[in-house]
Amino acid sequence: MTSRESTRFLPLAHDDEDQFDRSLGDWAVQLGIGAIQWPWLLRSLRGGSKAEKARLLARLDLPYDALPNLGSWKADTSLLHRIVDRILEAKPKLVVEFGAGASSLIAARALQINGTGTLISFDQHAGFVEATRQWLGDHGLSADMRCVPLKPAPDPWDGLWYDFGSLPDGIDLLLIDGPCWTIHPFTRGGAATVFDRIAPGGMVMLDDGARPGERLVRRKWQKHFPDFDFRLVSEGTKGTVVGTRRA
Repeated sequence: MTSRESTRFLPLAHDDEDQFDRSLGDWAVQLGIGAIQWPWLLRSLRGGSKAEKARLLARLDLPYDALPNLGSWKADTSLLHRIVDRILEAKPKLVVEFGAGASSLIAARALQINGTGTLISFDQHAGFVEATRQWLGDHGLSADMRCVPLKPAPDPWDGLWYDFGSLPDGIDLLLIDGPCWTIHPFTRGGAATVFDRIAPGGMVMLDDGARPGERLVRRKWQKHFPDFDFRLVSEGTKGTVVGTRRA
């Protein structure tokens, strides 16, 4: 969930969080991981160098002001370059993302360069969805932008996950940059509810992969989904978990 404007260090709150009845164990995890992950949160304030942002925009033939602000809880240039690499090389027909914003703009433009492919983007904040839709439109881009609520994640996953409804099979690229860890450090593990829709050879990218919570999510994913190969790519300011479904 990323706007084109500068953002605060902490993300927006949302009403759906009231649905999550935290147990004492949840609170212990929240406080424990929150206490040790501050170095990753501080590093996330930097979204990448000006040179890397300029190179990214040049690759996509976008104007210099297309990404006016990165950092805080926005995707960094390392993740955005990786998204472009994958889309231009693999030419996916279907890209799905959870957490709209800069990645929506970059993915939509890479798909446009390919001349094929659809982007479906989910976010729980209606304002972000509309702002991102306008942001893309300002650059002649479009995507299937959907505002959906969060709901308690099904067992064995923690926290809240997007109530995304139905999705087609054959997802070639799944991008995960939400919800925020302040709901629960493992809340992005709920993305596993979509893994059965990923095509053989398809890829998952999880932002903030170097944080303690996401490291544990990666291990849990690997245990439950042995037909995927997950690895942590420790590049950029926040790292990325990359998973590939075996063909």
